[in-house]
Amino acid sequence: MSEGGYGIDSHKLVYHVGRVNDWLEGRDIYPIYIEAAPAGGCNQRCIFCGLDYTSHKARFMDVTSWKRFVKIASKKGLKSVLLSGEGEPFLHPEISEFSISAGKEGVDAAIATNGFLMTEDVSGKVLPALSWLRVSLDAATDKTYSLIHGVRKECFGTVLENLAKAVKIKKKNGYKVTIGAQFLLLNENIKEVKKAAVIARDTGLDYFSVKPYSKHPLSINEAGTEVDYEGLLRLEKQLEKFSDDGFSVIFRKSAIKRKLREKSYRRCLGLPFWAYINSAGDVYPCSTFLGLKKYCIGNITREKFSDIWEGGKRERVMKVLGGMDARKCRELCRLDEINTYLWKLKNPPAHVNFI
Repeated sequence: MSEGGYGIDSHKLVYHVGRVNDWLEGRDIYPIYIEAAPAGGCNQRCIFCGLDYTSHKARFMDVTSWKRFVKIASKKGLKSVLLSGEGEPFLHPEISEFSISAGKEGVDAAIATNGFLMTEDVSGKVLPALSWLRVSLDAATDKTYSLIHGVRKECFGTVLENLAKAVKIKKKNGYKVTIGAQFLLLNENIKEVKKAAVIARDTGLDYFSVKPYSKHPLSINEAGTEVDYEGLLRLEKQLEKFSDDGFSVIFRKSAIKRKLREKSYRRCLGLPFWAYINSAGDVYPCSTFLGLKKYCIGNITREKFSDIWEGGKRERVMKVLGGMDARKCRELCRLDEINTYLWKLKNPPAHVNFI
């Protein structure tokens, strides 16, 4: 199934050849992409939440520290930021400042949200500064949405209204932002995936992405662990018919197949290309270890990002992480396909010149 031109079910490191070459030659590179959490709290209690173990602390990232960070990081080669993380980004009262400040520094910004707080007023402020915005839909009825997202049934209608208003704002002003929805396949919602695709299309979204569940090692929930994903590969053909010239259904077949097979790499090689910043400003090389202080390499509210990235703490933590067996780490992590790609570059087969 077509990815609609977004490359969602693959990695994009192939478009950053210069940075990859620097890495291959042993240079200490800066990240291309960073995921950051403007807010630590969340207004929903999804049964699939990978960061449920954090207890969703009601804290907000300091905007001044964020602006200093993005100014420094952009000059060091940062290309994009995803505002998401351990909480709901729209809980931050100054959420628009995060995307706007990134854009001013030439950094692409995106937001992943549950969409409930994405009012017409807020959308009008953030959409002009975003490359894309994605809402977790995960249902086609208010009953199922309520069950999966842990909220009142009426919330489903509010999310759909917010999405429709965002689409209207985008089209009226000619904004280039891509607006999509994500559907996480669970036993609780499998029967509604096709209906949800129709809802997404009729709402005017650009795409509807269907993906498998990936359990965070520290998460206490078990949602999705019992799903027969191999049996669900048949959904690809069933969902194709809902795509048209202005709307793409992206069935993440590659992710499902990777979930069903053992990793081909032994070490996590992609860590230098990304990082995670939590709502307190703590920087982690990997979100798998979020909250474990021994893996925190610094804090953007107290330190310059350049000092953090080039500091001794990061060097020590990277050595520890680099020695871990990646085959025992989280399945389908954000670096999975990147690691597969980098492992091949580091461990090429025989006769590579016979292209």
